[in-house]
Amino acid sequence: MDKELIRGIILSQFDQKAGPTAVAWEPSKLSVNIQNLVSLKTIQILAGEGGKIPKTLAIIPFPSINSKGLVKYFEIEDLASRGRRIDSSLTLLFNEADDIIFYKYIKNFKSVFNEIVKKIKKLGSKKSDRKKITKEIIKFEKELQSILGDLKESEMSTQADAAFPSATEESSKFARYRYKLIVCGDPFVGKTSTILRYTDNAFRRTYIPTIGVNLSDKYVQYKDATIKFVLWDIAGQSKFQKMRSYFYRGANGIILVFDLTAPNSFKDIPNWYKDIKAHLKGDLQGLILANKNDLVDQRKITKEMIESLANRLNLNYFETSALTGENIVESFLKIAEMLYKKKKLHKIDEKPKRRSTKKKTTKKKKTTKKKQTTKKKITEKKKTTKKKKTTKKKTAKKKTTKKKRTTKKKKTGVSKKKGTS
Repeated sequence: MDKELIRGIILSQFDQKAGPTAVAWEPSKLSVNIQNLVSLKTIQILAGEGGKIPKTLAIIPFPSINSKGLVKYFEIEDLASRGRRIDSSLTLLFNEADDIIFYKYIKNFKSVFNEIVKKIKKLGSKKSDRKKITKEIIKFEKELQSILGDLKESEMSTQADAAFPSATEESSKFARYRYKLIVCGDPFVGKTSTILRYTDNAFRRTYIPTIGVNLSDKYVQYKDATIKFVLWDIAGQSKFQKMRSYFYRGANGIILVFDLTAPNSFKDIPNWYKDIKAHLKGDLQGLILANKNDLVDQRKITKEMIESLANRLNLNYFETSALTGENIVESFLKIAEMLYKKKKLHKIDEKPKRRSTKKKTTKKKKTTKKKQTTKKKITEKKKTTKKKKTTKKKTAKKKTTKKKRTTKKKKTGVSKKKGTS
C-alpha cells in the first residue's frame, strides 16, 4: 500500500498547564507545526461541545496544510486532574486529495481505532512513558496500511468489469457516447460524496493537483445508447479560480451543488453559473442538486427558494442526500436524458474526420496529376525523338538518292565520251 495515503498519526491531549498538546506521533520527523495544529483544532472542538465525547469517527479539515484528519475522541482516566479525566484525540492525517477514500470506507476503520484507543487508555492509566505509546501507534499505522491495501485490491477487482462495457454494451446495435460533466459548488457541500455515492469509486479516480480536480467515470444505459459520464469534481477553494477555465473547457453538462443547511452555498449558485457561462458557449444543460436533505432539522433553504432559482437559471433541480442516496441516481439519469435528446453526443470511437479524408484525397489527386503530367512529358519526348529520327532518316535517304544520281550522271558522261572517241 502506498504510504503517501497516510501523512501521520497524532495522539493529542488537553494539558491543564500547556493546553492542547501532542503526546505521541508517527512518523517521528513530523513537524512541530503540524503536531500543534492538529492538537489545537481537535481538542478545541471537544471544549466547544461541553465535554460531550462523539461516539463515531469524525473527518476534520486542515486546509492550511492541504490535509484532513480521521479523528477518534476519547477520555483517559486521571484521578489527579481536575475533572478526573483527560480529553484526548487520535488523528489519522491524510492528504485532502484522498478524502474520498476515507469518506467511503470510514466504517472499515471503526474497529481498528477502537482497539488502539483501548490500549492507549490502559497505558495512560498506568502512566506509561511515550515510547510505549509510540510503539502501539506504529503497530496501528501498519494495520491501517494493511486495511487500505485490502480495500484497494477489493475495489479494483470489483470495478474492473464496470470500468469497461459488457459484451451487450459493445454490441453494434448500441451507440456508445461520452459526456464531460463538471460538478461545481462551494467547499463542503457534498460534491465529492455525491459522485462517490453514484460511481462507488474511491481508488479508481484521478486527482490533478494543479487545478484541484478529481476525475471519475461511470457507464449508464439510456434507451438505445451506452453513455459514459466523465465527472470532473473541482475543489471549491478560491485558490483554484484561475485554473477553472481549463476545467470548464469541453463540458457537455453542469451539476451545481449546494448545501440545504448552508445559505451562503445557495447564494453562490448564481455566481458559479455565471462563471461557467462566461467560459462555455451556447445553452447550458444541467441540474441544481440541493444536497443534505436528510438533515431536516437543520434545513435553511425552502423548496420555493430552490424553484425560483432553478427557473431563473433555466435548470432542473433535485433534492438529494449523498448520505442516504436519495435522488442521486435519478438526477444523473435526468441529465443523461437531457444530453441525449439534445444530440450533442461524442462517440468514443470516432471515425477520421472528413477534413483529414479530404486532405488525403487532395494529396492523392495531386500525386495522380503529377504522374499523368510526367507520363505526358515522357510521351511527348518519345514523339519528338521519333520525329527527329524520322527526319534524320529522310535526310540521309535524300543524300543517298542525290549521291546515286550524281554517280549515275558521271557514269553516263563517261560513256558518252567513249562513244565519241
